[in-house]
Amino acid sequence: MRAAAATQFLLNLNPNLKKTNVIHCYTMSASNQDSFFEQPRLVTKKILAKPQSEGVGAVVRRSIGRPEVKYFDPFLMLDEFTVSPPAGFPDHPHRGFETVTYMLQGALTHQDFAGHEGTIRTGDVQWMTAGKGIIHSEMPAGEGTQRGLQLWINLSSENKMIEPRYQELPDEDIPRAEKDGVEVKVIAGEAMGIHSPVYTRTPTLYLDSSLKPHTQFHQNIPESWNAFVYIIEGEGVFGCHNSPATTAHHLLILGPGDGLSVWNMSSSKLLRFILVGGQPLNEPVVQHGPFVMNTQVEIDKTVEDYFYCKNGFEMARFWRSQ
Repeated sequence: MRAAAATQFLLNLNPNLKKTNVIHCYTMSASNQDSFFEQPRLVTKKILAKPQSEGVGAVVRRSIGRPEVKYFDPFLMLDEFTVSPPAGFPDHPHRGFETVTYMLQGALTHQDFAGHEGTIRTGDVQWMTAGKGIIHSEMPAGEGTQRGLQLWINLSSENKMIEPRYQELPDEDIPRAEKDGVEVKVIAGEAMGIHSPVYTRTPTLYLDSSLKPHTQFHQNIPESWNAFVYIIEGEGVFGCHNSPATTAHHLLILGPGDGLSVWNMSSSKLLRFILVGGQPLNEPVVQHGPFVMNTQVEIDKTVEDYFYCKNGFEMARFWRSQ
């Protein structure tokens, strides 16, 4: 995509973007030696995730799955959650997608109706494929505040009714790369030549990146994928060196391109964020709460299956979490 076409594309996505800034970024990419990509991905939308109630007594900052960004193919929802006992996320179902739970602080205990039980702690990841059906609970495992991120990733029509499965990685088993003041945890995909062992049915990149003051980071992203950033801590400059800095709890939707550049301009504070990308499914999405299918008929069937404990929900008839 030529600079002029890319500029117009971004302005069509977000008319509030300043045309001079967009043109300047693409001029930099064409002529400046500091440019690392033929077409750098720029921020097309910025959303502050504000606290709201969820579960029983829990608080989440929802950035995807709200009116401003209802669905960002293949991503259905992103929550930054905060929960303290006795609050939590008691027994609830899922069908048709995957949940990725990443603990930032504390611990969360998971139980499901198939007998799977475990606790994920600070830095751990649980990648759960709900497939044709799961009923589970997610409750704080200790006193004080438990904090983490949960991402919902859609499954293609051919994978929506597969058997449920789990991939759980303790913090020490998640590959890391570090160079020039930048540390990246590779939860899914590849960065700095390091590959994650996680298998993603919907091809996905998930990086937890930390930049020390006065450092920069450049990451390739497949051009056909959608991608976003969520800032956990600090503030940073994303996409274009002369863009204004963005602070914690903001979601940044990225436009088209072959990679993202990030700068921590701070003199003293760490910048930490997740960079997530995924291959769009380009399929119809019909969602009814925790059920995500392709048609309303499939949703109606799912509600019936759940109510009558069949076709994947058989074990729900007699199960309750402890």
